[in-house]
Amino acid sequence: MTGLDTITVNNVSYQIIKLLGKGKGGYSYLAQRGGIKYVVKQIHHEPCSYYTFGNKIEAERSDYGRLKEAGIKIPEMLDIDTENERIVKEYIDGDTIFNMVKNDSPVEKYLTQVREMAALAKKAGLNIDYFPTNFVVQGGLIYYIDYECNNYSDEWNFENWGIRYWSKTPEFINYLTSHSKEESEKV
Repeated sequence: MTGLDTITVNNVSYQIIKLLGKGKGGYSYLAQRGGIKYVVKQIHHEPCSYYTFGNKIEAERSDYGRLKEAGIKIPEMLDIDTENERIVKEYIDGDTIFNMVKNDSPVEKYLTQVREMAALAKKAGLNIDYFPTNFVVQGGLIYYIDYECNNYSDEWNFENWGIRYWSKTPEFINYLTSHSKEESEKV
């Protein structure tokens, strides 16, 4: 998709502004249509050594419903194009918890909110991906911007796994340095 300036979802074209990021399941682009910003996610089928997928687009649809039912604060899914494996989401404009930690901005005030999300997820029998790139702050509230969720397990809950990346822990620093090396090697 590199070099394209538009992307079409169910015969509706969106102008791509920039790549927001690449995850295990797809590429997310900031796009606009009619002066309104959106996120368009294009599913990819690149290998992931630590995660197994089934039908990714159906998983996105199903997980979205599970998260909404659980009461997790997420961006609205506005459209889904199963044939082309694309999703249009509401754009949550703000900084990620990851960037805040990286730039030494305080995130302690968001720990209560993520713990409330974690309690809702656990009550629904779910874990969400607590990695801080998946959380955006807008208007003092955090949003879980990914739709990935899995069946609950203590091993992957916030207190046992996610919290390790919500401050400059050794795990966070290791992730930051290893991914900085990967990015410099691509140049």
